[in-house]
Amino acid sequence: MAHSRRTNLPPLPSMNLPVKLPVKRCTLLSSTALAAALLCSCAAFAQAGFDNPLVRQRADPHASLHADGYYYFTATVPEYDRIELRRARSLDGIGKGESRVVWRKHAAGPMSFHIWAPELHHIDGRWYLYFTAGRADAPLDIRLYVLENAAANPLEGQWIERGQLRTGWESFSLDATTFALDGQRYLLWTQRPPTADKHLTAVYIAKMDTPLSIAGPATLLTQPQYPWEKVKFDVNEAPAVLVKNGRVFMTYSASATDASYALGMLTARADANLLDARSWTKSPEPVFASSRRTGQFGPGHNSFTTSPDGRTDILVYHARDVEQVPGDSLQDPNRHTRAQAIGWKADGTPDFGEPVADRPAAR
Repeated sequence: MAHSRRTNLPPLPSMNLPVKLPVKRCTLLSSTALAAALLCSCAAFAQAGFDNPLVRQRADPHASLHADGYYYFTATVPEYDRIELRRARSLDGIGKGESRVVWRKHAAGPMSFHIWAPELHHIDGRWYLYFTAGRADAPLDIRLYVLENAAANPLEGQWIERGQLRTGWESFSLDATTFALDGQRYLLWTQRPPTADKHLTAVYIAKMDTPLSIAGPATLLTQPQYPWEKVKFDVNEAPAVLVKNGRVFMTYSASATDASYALGMLTARADANLLDARSWTKSPEPVFASSRRTGQFGPGHNSFTTSPDGRTDILVYHARDVEQVPGDSLQDPNRHTRAQAIGWKADGTPDFGEPVADRPAAR
C-alpha cells in the first residue's frame, strides 16, 4: 500500500518499466479435457469484458463473491479517513452499487490516520474487516487492526472494534489478508523485519487460532531481492492468495506506488508446509506490470475473485492511466480499481498477461 518517505534521497535511477509482455495465443494443445479447459480459459482471458475502471479513485481493492450472490467490495479511499463497503450483483455494478461508510478514523491516538487497505472476510458466520491505520501524531507508525460484525449483510449491523492484530513484534506493518486451506486458517501480511533497514518491507505468514490472532511464530516468505522490487523503495507488500491446480499462488506488490509498481508471485504445493519458506518458489520476473501499449501504469495490490458461476478466475487490482505522477505518488488519488479474467498456462500456473485497456461503460 505505502511506505515511509526517505529524506536526502540520491538521484533516482532511470526507470525501465518491466513491460516484457507475453503474447496470448489460443493454440489447440490436444484433445484432452485439460486442453479444452485451457482453451476456454484463454478465450475468457482475451474477452475480459469488464467496464474498467470499475471504481475510480479506489486503491488496494478487495472484492469477493459471497454465498448470497453479491460481490462485496472495499478499498482505500483517497482521503485515507474511513472504510466504505459496497455490494452489487456484478463486478461491473460495484461502482454504482449499494454503498455505506461503516467506520471512520479516530480523532486522535491509534487508528487516527492513514486508514489503508481494508479487506472484508466472512469467517465462521461473522464478517471481519482487516485494515491498516496510523496515528495522527505519528502517521507512519502503522499497525494492523480488526473490526467484527455479526449481521448477515455487512453493510448493516454494528461494526465492533477488536483492536490491534498482534504479529509478535512491533514495527511498520500493513496489508493483512487471510485464507483457509485444509481446515487451517492463515494470516499473510506486510511488516518491517525486526533488524531490517527502515525502508524495507517483507511479507510474512502465520497460522491463525482465531480470526483476531495468530498462533506461533511468523515465517518470512519474501523480501526485495531483484532490481524491479527496489525501484525508489525496497518493498514487498500486499499479499493475495489463489489456490488452484494443487498449488497456492501468492501475489505481492513491489517497488514504489508509481508506474514502477508491479506484481510478483510465490508458488507452493497445496500439500506443502506453508510455514516453511523452502516450500515456496519465487518468480524472478514480475508477473503483471505497467503497459504503455494499453495505457495502464503501476498495476498492483490485487485481490482474487471468480465469475458468478465460479468458472472464471478474476484479478481485481488498481492502476493509473497516466505514467508520470507529479510529487509524491502516494498522495495522488488516481489509482482506479480494475478487473480482468485470468488465463492459465499448460503447466497449471496463472497467466496474468498485461493490464487491459480501459473500456468504460457506454453512457
